[in-house]
Amino acid sequence: METFASLVALLARRAETQPDERAYLFLSDRGEEEAVLTFRQLHDAALVIAAQLGATVRPGDRALLVFPPGVEFMVAFFGCLIAGVIAVPMMMPRRQSARDSSAAILADSAPAVALTSAAFAGRTDLRERFARKRLEWIAVDPAPVGPRAADLPAPKPNDIAFLQYTSGSTSDPKGVAVSHANLLANLEMIRVSLGTTKHSTYVNWVPLYHDMGLILNALETLYVGALCVLMAPNAFMQRPLNWLRAIHHYRAEVGCSPNFGYDLCVSRYRAEQMEGIDLSAWKVALNGAEPVHADTIRQFSETFATHGFDPKTAFPAYGMAEATLLISGGARRAGHVTRMVDRTALQAGTAAPPVKPSDAQQLVGCGRALVGERIAIVDPDSRRRVPADHVGEVWVHGPNVARAYWRNAETTARDLNARIEGDTDGANWLRTGDLGLLDPAGELFITGRIKDLVIIRGVNHYPQDIEHTVQAQHTALRQNGGAAFSVPDERGDETLVIVQEIERTERNRIDAVEIKGQIRERLADQHEVSARHIVLIKPGSLPKTTSGKIQRRRARQLWLEGRLEDLTPQVD
Repeated sequence: METFASLVALLARRAETQPDERAYLFLSDRGEEEAVLTFRQLHDAALVIAAQLGATVRPGDRALLVFPPGVEFMVAFFGCLIAGVIAVPMMMPRRQSARDSSAAILADSAPAVALTSAAFAGRTDLRERFARKRLEWIAVDPAPVGPRAADLPAPKPNDIAFLQYTSGSTSDPKGVAVSHANLLANLEMIRVSLGTTKHSTYVNWVPLYHDMGLILNALETLYVGALCVLMAPNAFMQRPLNWLRAIHHYRAEVGCSPNFGYDLCVSRYRAEQMEGIDLSAWKVALNGAEPVHADTIRQFSETFATHGFDPKTAFPAYGMAEATLLISGGARRAGHVTRMVDRTALQAGTAAPPVKPSDAQQLVGCGRALVGERIAIVDPDSRRRVPADHVGEVWVHGPNVARAYWRNAETTARDLNARIEGDTDGANWLRTGDLGLLDPAGELFITGRIKDLVIIRGVNHYPQDIEHTVQAQHTALRQNGGAAFSVPDERGDETLVIVQEIERTERNRIDAVEIKGQIRERLADQHEVSARHIVLIKPGSLPKTTSGKIQRRRARQLWLEGRLEDLTPQVD
């Protein structure tokens, strides 16, 4: 693979060598081709935006990218890179919402300009949301008319390309300063792991303001010179099978989604709607951004086997913004690794075979360290390595790890430049905040997040395991719609709280007393814990990040403040 100093040089090469080949294609909600950009069109349009930025702001200033789904985002992103302006991708603020992270991102990044699509530029509610920041607004058209930027200094490898704000699942969002060198290093790691080429079409529904959508999909296809087919996230949520139809239609090799997306496809499966759909060209079904469940992979594989889906296509992976994106992955068509362990032993910090079937828990491997990268499992307190098959904090070292959080020296020193006690090479490590273990072969298994651990009577419990047990009890309990956390009781001891969304169609048909009883009985049997408080809430009311991760700390705070409405308060 040819090497480049920056993404700007990479785009210029694609425009030169593949000028008329399609780079990005956006599908309407009905699956029709709505907009397209060739590599040359993208390059030329980005030069126009760069010229507009150059007349408005200075290199190093920040630019908000606030876009609805479409190809305009990519024009704006590369326009920023060419102009030397630091892009700040951000989701479109929700109307009347106090839960999104826009205020925190605005305060931290202090942008000088905001870019959005021509259709949204005139929205008064959007401008009012940012009115206090006195932002200059630039409307982006996929085929803008105007002078093009010329003779601009080329970005250097260590120049900041953009700020990727963390999801905020356990804290306020932080701006990861991702350099051109970080991006190019991780894009090459992804290429090697996924085995992609210029013929590896992607179909992506994950939003472009999220690192999975932007880096793993949109930038990776440009890196290898392939086509990226884009869909609106809401279109996927409403009609998830359209994602699979697009994979069939474009003979796509790669489709990526968080775990819940695969569950959604299974739950909405209708044989008559999938008639004639062939998924045999799909080679990498990457599953990441949230805990990967073995049941999800099995059910998806079984459901879509008649449509040519090969179980070996399943590709569990692990990553985070601080490592640009991908940290670990497998190999194309190698299948996934699962391991049955003893739940009690895992809670105590070791992976061992289950003593009895009722205490068995299945873990899914997330692959191994990528080429040029190292992963270590470290005791978070002593900062010393722990042996294979022992649980500790996942630490990462490699050229893909960002050097800094934006204007946050203290957190940068603590979490991006940590040192392992006893190591003599002087390497700086990323502390992920995630708990996991490495098996003797180097396979990584993620077991939870340090800050999300539920500690009851001195025993550690992973909330996602408790949530999975709860949601398996009844079809009315929404998948990826629950949060388990602990709060102090009257004596100061920690007690378990379950907050769980109810499917909209089941709200008036459930027996809440019976369901809560089943949940308590199952949790006592499987996890030896007592759920003192169980709150059943309406769908969509559980706080989540933009990528769908449960915000357990936020849910805990809402519960403590009495702001989560229990649909059945009389039964507790």
